[in-house]
Amino acid sequence: MPLWSLWWVWLSAALILATLEVLIPGYIFLGFALGAAAMGLLMLLGLSGAGFALTFAIFAGLSLLAYLAMRRFFSLRKGQVKVWDTDIND
Repeated sequence: MPLWSLWWVWLSAALILATLEVLIPGYIFLGFALGAAAMGLLMLLGLSGAGFALTFAIFAGLSLLAYLAMRRFFSLRKGQVKVWDTDIND
């Protein structure tokens, strides 16, 4: 059985990507981490792609959905302006 078809490999990759997100913040690795975690859970439930290409296409789609959801949830609201009240030099 190839490594990319094991559920625990996807969940381990999700943990590694989430750790990278903590070290290098920017919500980039977090989208991939959520996609890998969702892919691992799908494989744990027995709902996975038939081959290598389909599996990674599903992972890419899940990662994109996670990134877009985070962008919508964490972004500034329309018309909202970020105001700085304090200065680091004060």
